[in-house]
Amino acid sequence: MADVTCARCGQTKPGLAFAPFNNDLGKRIHASVCQDCWAQWLKQQTMLINHYGLNVREPEAKTFLYEQTEKFLFGGGEDAEQVDTSKQGTIQW
Repeated sequence: MADVTCARCGQTKPGLAFAPFNNDLGKRIHASVCQDCWAQWLKQQTMLINHYGLNVREPEAKTFLYEQTEKFLFGGGEDAEQVDTSKQGTIQW
């Protein structure tokens, strides 16, 4: 695994062993996100799935998660949009 200068944390750390998705976003993540920030995203993703009750097999849920992945990893770090807990249980997929 090559070191990358992470787009999220700005530090040079080991990158991912492979692209997490077979698309442009996956290639971008592989090229510019460190393992630590990816692990943080996986925790955030789990929280989003549980919070919104997402069925990850549905196309709308996948699109939502791709958008959130991009915001979390490339959208400004700590300033990235947080989950709106006021809508818990009201979103229907």
